[in-house]
Amino acid sequence: MSDPVADLAAQSRSLSPEERVRLLDLLLESLQVDASCGDDEFWRNEIARRVASHERGEGTLHELDDVLAEMRRLTP
Repeated sequence: MSDPVADLAAQSRSLSPEERVRLLDLLLESLQVDASCGDDEFWRNEIARRVASHERGEGTLHELDDVLAEMRRLTP
């Protein structure tokens, strides 16, 4: 059985870094909650989820200067 998410991830690896950033932006945009809905509970839960993930040692932290340098490298 095919895994559509894995298939899309594999296809995305053939894109240029700029195209992958654009794809990521589009995906993230599709997850955005309408700010006018006042869904404060959603954001409180999201913040709690991210803090808990960090406290468990999951994920990778990056220095702001490194992130900004990479952003400048990838954007005209």
